[in-house]
Amino acid sequence: MSHNDEVHELAFSSSGHLLASASTDRTVGVWDVQTGRRVAESLRHDDLVDAVVFSPDGRLLASGSYDKTVKLWSTATWD
Repeated sequence: MSHNDEVHELAFSSSGHLLASASTDRTVGVWDVQTGRRVAESLRHDDLVDAVVFSPDGRLLASGSYDKTVKLWSTATWD
């Protein structure tokens, strides 16, 4: 995994294929567990990210930040 600062939390998707990380570098990392490749590059907040969780069906990833926002990301498009 590659972040520029500390990782606060990790979460696996229900399928176990994806791993999300919340970092103080203001980013959310998403990794393919089998290949180790980062699959989402530009998931950002305006302050450190301290929470990540996948929806039970794996279609959404939620991230929470000290910027007082929660963002929902589609795992199909990462928008």
